[in-house]
Amino acid sequence: MEAVKNTRLFVPALPTLWPGMLLGRGEPSGFMPFSAPNVRWFYFARNAVWLTVKMLGLDKGEVLMPSYHHGVEVEAVADAGATPRFYRVGSRWDVDVEDVERRIGPKTKALYLIHYAGFPSPAEEMRRVADKHGLPLIEDCALSLLSSDGSVPLGTTGDIGIFCLYKTLPLPHGGALVVNGPRQYSLPEPPTPPFTSTLSHTLSSLLQNLELRGGSFGRGVRRFIRSLGKGAVKAADIERVATGTQHFDRRHVDLGMSPFAKRIAQAQDMEAIVERRRRNYFFLLGRLRDVSAPLFNQLPAGVSPLFYPLVVEDKAEVLARLHARGIEAIDFWRHMHPSCDASAFPEVMQLRRSIVEIPCHQDLTPEVMAEVAMAVRGALTVDRRTRKHAG
Repeated sequence: MEAVKNTRLFVPALPTLWPGMLLGRGEPSGFMPFSAPNVRWFYFARNAVWLTVKMLGLDKGEVLMPSYHHGVEVEAVADAGATPRFYRVGSRWDVDVEDVERRIGPKTKALYLIHYAGFPSPAEEMRRVADKHGLPLIEDCALSLLSSDGSVPLGTTGDIGIFCLYKTLPLPHGGALVVNGPRQYSLPEPPTPPFTSTLSHTLSSLLQNLELRGGSFGRGVRRFIRSLGKGAVKAADIERVATGTQHFDRRHVDLGMSPFAKRIAQAQDMEAIVERRRRNYFFLLGRLRDVSAPLFNQLPAGVSPLFYPLVVEDKAEVLARLHARGIEAIDFWRHMHPSCDASAFPEVMQLRRSIVEIPCHQDLTPEVMAEVAMAVRGALTVDRRTRKHAG
């Protein structure tokens, strides 16, 4: 039996900034959405969802969405005036295209497709169904920036592609709306966000990187600076628009992406990011498949994984043990949006009970990944032993 080591790590869930990135040249990338001819940049991807409903005239109609969803995109669709309806997703994030077509009715105005954690959903099949019924297709790539389905970049098959940048890149914020095809829309340029909010998120990311690289010294410096920073933020009444919120907020719908964040994004070596993420994913797949049956046995060509989806039986116990080690594992999409009938989608409810998000992003070296794998194996072993004794 493997035991969890007592040494504490710091493994952030998302990539972090370091000072060298702030001096990047800001050269454009060939990856979507940076190469798109018709794109608008937002603070949140959810802002792009809201604008899409308005732009396509979907309000007063129904948008057919996957039953496996975060919830904030459902709120954005509803806030913009459309009614969300839901279709089946299977136990391996597989969209049931036949169920989608069965559920299309006279009030359906659009199809909504989510690509999960970099893994492609069936965009071509959904495109054919959408064209057959004269409906627009919205591709939600919030979790799948830099990913392709083979040679086809995600976000290019639908009429609209929506991206979140800060989940994959070391940015304070950022989302994008891409319009594909010949049809043109008048897209307003959203205003830039408060500089203080951008600065606050940037400093927080820099401190996280210091902790990741600096061990116990870095942790101590981060704690000290954060203690000073909280008081300063409160005293200065700084407006900080949080990026990790679970709900749509109409007050922030018009916020755009700051030129500072866009410059950092365009200065990244995207190919290296994809390569490192794939390397780290393969490492975890090889080290963990014997203790937890993988959701996917392969990493298809073109996929840039957002994280490693670990299948567990007791989420709370595994998460607690990983957090105690300093690994920012995430309880991935635990809750169904209230507008979706949970009892109608048992496979999705099982996914919500069992998927833990394990970081595999580009900041993490092979040495760190080895410690992460050991910690995960230890947490799973202890969890199994605890359940065995309880039985």
